[in-house]
Amino acid sequence: MKRKKSRGKIITLVITMLVGILPYRTVQAEQTNLDLYARGAVLMDADSGRVLYGKEADVALPMASTTKIMTCILALERGNLEDEVEVSSYAASQPQVHLGMGKGESFYLRDLLFSLMLESHNDSAVAIAEHIGGSVEDFAKLMNEKAEEIGCSDTHFITPNGLDAVEMIDGAEVRHSTTARDLALIMRYCIMKSPQKEEFLEITRAANYSFANRQGSRSYSCTNHNAFLNMMDGALSGKTGFTGGAGYCYVGALRRDDRTFIVALLACGWPNHKTYKWVDTRKLMEYGLNNYEYQNIYKTVEVRPVKILEGQPSGERFDPYAEVTVEVEMRAKEGDKNEGELNFLLSVQDEIKIDVTYAGEISAPVEKGRTVGRIVYNVNDEPVKEYELVLKDSVKRKDWRYMGRYIWQEFLLAA
Repeated sequence: MKRKKSRGKIITLVITMLVGILPYRTVQAEQTNLDLYARGAVLMDADSGRVLYGKEADVALPMASTTKIMTCILALERGNLEDEVEVSSYAASQPQVHLGMGKGESFYLRDLLFSLMLESHNDSAVAIAEHIGGSVEDFAKLMNEKAEEIGCSDTHFITPNGLDAVEMIDGAEVRHSTTARDLALIMRYCIMKSPQKEEFLEITRAANYSFANRQGSRSYSCTNHNAFLNMMDGALSGKTGFTGGAGYCYVGALRRDDRTFIVALLACGWPNHKTYKWVDTRKLMEYGLNNYEYQNIYKTVEVRPVKILEGQPSGERFDPYAEVTVEVEMRAKEGDKNEGELNFLLSVQDEIKIDVTYAGEISAPVEKGRTVGRIVYNVNDEPVKEYELVLKDSVKRKDWRYMGRYIWQEFLLAA
């Protein structure tokens, strides 16, 4: 542990730990070049949102039908599965892959969501968008608002189905695009954070689904084309995509034991290389499974008591010259796990740093629970957890009443 000099009565401690886990693994975590086909790729820890492996992770690229995971989760959150969706002429005009719906037909929202996610039907996407948002343009606004809420930094939605598109914003061309990191974050939201995550998983994991339009005049059958669901044990969800501009894309999740991984791939080959995305997905998932395990990185940090300037000492005897200090304690956010437990998915190469910053002295009066500093846990210099340091007691300020009692005690009574 290194102690830095106090500057302006602010004390900073830096504690560094190297993670020494996984000695029995045969695949080495220092492997950094997985030789992927995809131009943009990410392996993400779904619990923390930390990127475990990235290749051009923050380069914005078209994402084709992986767009539809956002369309699906918005419909689940804002609609009702029993909603009746009427088909417009614009929805009915969408190119293949499509359900083949006609203007004036109506469907239950539930049925169109299975059509959207299993067969990737473009007309279903537009019908859903118009029903939820009123128009494709207004639904795109909802998509972009949700992306910002999730934490996406370089994503822009124009269409609900992922067809290549460009629009002018402030005189500049902006295309329908995302990054591998952002796409993984959206999938993380869908399967881990959304209030409708279970409904999302139910739809995206279904092997097949049959339904009819509300008129009962036509019946439809859908088959799930996500080959990853049968490719690896623990496969959880996923969505494929392809356009001429985007190439083959994929986003998928796997849960094994207590670990959940997300893979996002953009521009992963063009015809005739449809299987490249499965090769890259398996390679990234196996990299995560072979190199990352959970470890408790919590460490008890000893913090010196804070000096309270002009503070009244505790006790019955008055002493204006006594030094007053108050101990501090670490306070986690409401809902956090118990003290002593802070589990993170780590490899043998990861470095943990704990930054402790707090006020060495402050002026009275102070209240119990006042924040005087913080403890930040960093993995490879990236902040992953923060705790507040708070005072354990209150201290009053020495005032004329206190000094009067001191004079009375020390001089008048003594006389």
